[in-house]
Amino acid sequence: MTSTASPEPPRGGIEDRLQTDRPHSARVWNYLLGGKDNFPVDSQVGDAVLSAFPEFAAVARLQRRFLARAVRFLVREAGVRQFLDLGAGLPTADNTHELAQRIAPESRIVYVDNDPLVLVHAEALLTSTPEGACAYVDADVRDPERILAEAATTLDLSRPVALTMLGIMGQMSEADRPAELVSALLSALPPGSYLALSDGTDTDEALTRAVEAYNQQSAHTYHLRSPEDIASWFAGLDLVEPGVVATASWRPDPGDDVAGAPGVSVAGVGKKA
Repeated sequence: MTSTASPEPPRGGIEDRLQTDRPHSARVWNYLLGGKDNFPVDSQVGDAVLSAFPEFAAVARLQRRFLARAVRFLVREAGVRQFLDLGAGLPTADNTHELAQRIAPESRIVYVDNDPLVLVHAEALLTSTPEGACAYVDADVRDPERILAEAATTLDLSRPVALTMLGIMGQMSEADRPAELVSALLSALPPGSYLALSDGTDTDEALTRAVEAYNQQSAHTYHLRSPEDIASWFAGLDLVEPGVVATASWRPDPGDDVAGAPGVSVAGVGKKA
């Protein structure tokens, strides 16, 4: 739950949009990761989720580690130098631009989110190397036309782009047509582009109860799906080995505890031919 896919936010001031009396997915996720950029209402929901599924914080950390492994692969092995990060969330250690520019300083990154607190912290996200670039798009994930139009001011969409979507698809119900959203974004990117995606699965009863508790208290609901449904979003792409697998099992680093990791999310990377 790294970000929000809520309806178009009101374009008032930041204070008007914060809604500190209602939990927000980006802030709850920040709390689960041990961050400080959240409000009491967010920590209360986070505690309720952890009460129902104590491993949820570990799941949050798993997705962050997958992001690091995926970005390293995309930069080092695939040669990608452009990233479109949907559902950026609040800044934490090893953000996409830091991971990419550490290897290739000329990398260019566009973050997309519509949480006003993320906007407040955008300056931290936008600290790029002199050779590269970072930008932030304040937009809803369900508005691909606007996202692509604004991203094009920083990225060259005639060259390969890595589209990263961690936890964001669960923010959308079936009525939001998530598969069509992925397709719309990828169709605007050239051959050689990649999709890196991870999301929660409906394979664990305790996690299902935790998400139900979250949905009862949050302004935005989260939707677990089967591993097969999530894998279907890679349709038409050439999957990078080992395919769509448990998040901890996607190209683990030496020393990673794959066997002991919660198996409640899957991840994959696919290339557009």
